[in-house]
Amino acid sequence: MLSKMAEQAEIRPGETAAARGRRLAWSTAIFSLATGLSRILGLIREIVAAYYFGAAGKINAFTVAFQVPNLVRALVADAALSSAFVPVFSELLEKGDRRRAWRVASSLFWLMLLGLGALTALFIVLAPWLLRPFGDPGGDRALAVGLSRVLFPIVALLGVSGIVVGILNSYEHFAVPALTPVFWNLAIIVGLVIGVPQAHSLDTKLYVYAISIVVGTVIQVLLPIPWLRGLDDRLRVVIDWHDPAVRRVLKLMVPVTLGLGLINFNAVVDSAFASRLIDPNLAPTAIDKAFRLYMLPQGMFSVAIATVLFPSLARLAARGDLDGFRRNVGLGLRQIAFLLIPAGVVSAVLADPITRIVYQRGAWGPHETAVTAGALAAFSGGLVFNGAMLMLNRAFFSLQSNWIPTLVALGNLGLNAALDAAFYRFGTWGIPLSTSLVNIAGTVVLLWLLRRRLARIELVETAASTGRIVIASAVLGGIAFGVWYGLDQALGRSFGGQLVSVAVALTAGTAGYLFSCRLLRVRELNALLALRSRFKRA
Repeated sequence: MLSKMAEQAEIRPGETAAARGRRLAWSTAIFSLATGLSRILGLIREIVAAYYFGAAGKINAFTVAFQVPNLVRALVADAALSSAFVPVFSELLEKGDRRRAWRVASSLFWLMLLGLGALTALFIVLAPWLLRPFGDPGGDRALAVGLSRVLFPIVALLGVSGIVVGILNSYEHFAVPALTPVFWNLAIIVGLVIGVPQAHSLDTKLYVYAISIVVGTVIQVLLPIPWLRGLDDRLRVVIDWHDPAVRRVLKLMVPVTLGLGLINFNAVVDSAFASRLIDPNLAPTAIDKAFRLYMLPQGMFSVAIATVLFPSLARLAARGDLDGFRRNVGLGLRQIAFLLIPAGVVSAVLADPITRIVYQRGAWGPHETAVTAGALAAFSGGLVFNGAMLMLNRAFFSLQSNWIPTLVALGNLGLNAALDAAFYRFGTWGIPLSTSLVNIAGTVVLLWLLRRRLARIELVETAASTGRIVIASAVLGGIAFGVWYGLDQALGRSFGGQLVSVAVALTAGTAGYLFSCRLLRVRELNALLALRSRFKRA
């Protein structure tokens, strides 16, 4: 069943919109379950880290140190490489040229390993200069430099992972790539729980954290490799840079790299503003921890939908089936809206209790909770637009029109910097607010450009469905906040009391949302109900 996910998500001739929605819901549910498990463990990882390090002090040096290699990874490693590789590899498979497809994959595997290995060594040497724009995060710039040097090898490791994941996704194997972060998170959690209590200084404890991330990344890279066996061919030791397909992947990587890199560069700009102009001992980590909570529904839902649809979109584009392509994109956008608009409302109205439940223990106090909750509420306004941008970027990548989202990302970078410069005066939450506004602007521009590229898209149908979802989500927000507020007054602020009040509020709000969707005839709900019936039959 897992190997047929993308096939189920792809449009079949004569298929109704309802049937397409049911198949996408089933495919997304399977992927989301795998991704959801890794996200839950990621949340546990953040809880453990918050317990040991809090959000104030030297942990901000770690936050900045991790963002720099993470930006380089985004520029040249897994996501950028996979987004450029999948359309070319899928096109060769679609044409039946499987031996050449695997030769191309092998060449890129070794090119990435050698090239990114050299780049990693260079950045380790240049680390002091790379971190200079951040000032003195956590009051210890030398510590930030040392931690970044430990973390830079993840760039080369995730570069080769991008090829392996791209191959598996092209063959419609999504489960194993979705589960590898589970083991990444487990390795970090084990490293923290075992290593931190044994360390005798805060600096050493932070180095334990960094080393655990590198070990987890090694596990993440090696785990999916055995699943390449049994496919059409295997990776070989070969570098054929003369193959036009290899050159095409590298050529496509340039705009994809810039596009994805610029998106991640926004986070680095945010951290620079937070560290230099707001509070170097709290703001960078508060924003980062809020971002982790904000990305939880994003990773479970919109990433699942876009990942499931991406190979299908690439094949439809290769066949020239633009009608099917339009329907798939519209379907993906509506499913993202159905899942992420209510998630954004919940994370906004319940930002304070959610942050308190997840983080407030050990070294984390009430002040850190208040600052982080404000950042989470500001992030929430852009959640659905972030998911829509992910879907629209994959659409352009499938059409191999990679420069379009790159130019949009470049415009977003300038807008984000300008808004950061204006909004940092609001305090820590002003930086996430600028991110939300940038997401809205980027979505509008990408929709307009895609409509020009395809002549038409299912914009009216998507807008009508989104409007009904917004109304239902407003009902959810009112019910959830009202129930939580009443229970909060009755049960108090203990961990158990907050857990009960938030859980009951979410349950009541979700019931109100689904009932409102039923009354408003939101079609995406039908896919969910059909999915429930399918699970019952199973």
